[in-house]
Amino acid sequence: MVRKTVKEIRENMRGGSGKAEIEHIITKEEMNGHGRLYARIRLSPGSSIGFHEHIGDTEPYFILEGHGVFVDNDHSRTEVGPGDVCCIEVGQGHAIENNSSEEDLVFMALIYNE
Repeated sequence: MVRKTVKEIRENMRGGSGKAEIEHIITKEEMNGHGRLYARIRLSPGSSIGFHEHIGDTEPYFILEGHGVFVDNDHSRTEVGPGDVCCIEVGQGHAIENNSSEEDLVFMALIYNE
């Protein structure tokens, strides 16, 4: 089977600010109970995904384009850019921010079960 991705726009995702464009590569149903998200996410300048926890699952990010700030479980802040992998352990929390005024922050996100 070949199909197009499913696109979705979310405002203030997870209590963050601005707009997130989510391009679902595999739907939750297609993950067959192994997870709930595999997507390319684009954050507009000034946008963020708010701090949230993963209970029973985890979510690494792989940065494709742009620059931003990854907020780790201990609330430490690390600048990220293309090629960076942002990892958390099951049960931990995280957030990500695009603090640029000019460029989008684009990354892959995969939420999979413990």
